Amino acid sequence: MAENENTNGASPDAAAQAAQNAGPAAAVLAQYVKDLSFENPNAAQTFQTLSGENSPKPNIEVNVNVGARRMGEEAFEVDLKITATSRLDEDVAFAVELVYSGLFGARNLPEDMIEAFLLIQAPHILFPFARRIVADSVRDGGFAPLMLDPIDFAGLYQQQKQAAAQQQPQASGADALGTIDLGEPQGNA
Repeated sequence: MAENENTNGASPDAAAQAAQNAGPAAAVLAQYVKDLSFENPNAAQTFQTLSGENSPKPNIEVNVNVGARRMGEEAFEVDLKITATSRLDEDVAFAVELVYSGLFGARNLPEDMIEAFLLIQAPHILFPFARRIVADSVRDGGFAPLMLDPIDFAGLYQQQKQAAAQQQPQASGADALGTIDLGEPQGNA
């Protein structure tokens, strides 16, 4: 009995061709920290203020942006940028900025679905990892961990699409939560 017998009678080339013609598929190829910055510019003053009996409650501002670009025929890089700044009155207690990225493979996705996949599903996959990095960075800076609330990327995407449609009837290239460049693949210069 042959060990490498193909039970369905198809050649390896035919199997590869069948995989190419299969339905839509997407996968995470890699995830990585692209940029991380934590600043604690007034540490001594901030910790003195926070340790007082009537210490003020910090005001924390969080911003999230998503950007995507084509890296190859079936490869896309998605950047999830999170910035958080904590203020005590007018003074900055801490500022953290993270760009957490993922390389995603997408095969046989219809063109009208690629943008939604890259700006909804991809950041949804990246967010829990980015959230942990932000929390750990803030904790390592001497503060209580900053636990970001979950983000409804689909809802934000729809809001941005509606706002863009009201502002400009024609497509502009700056859609959804950030920017998306689905043009030519990025070259290695």
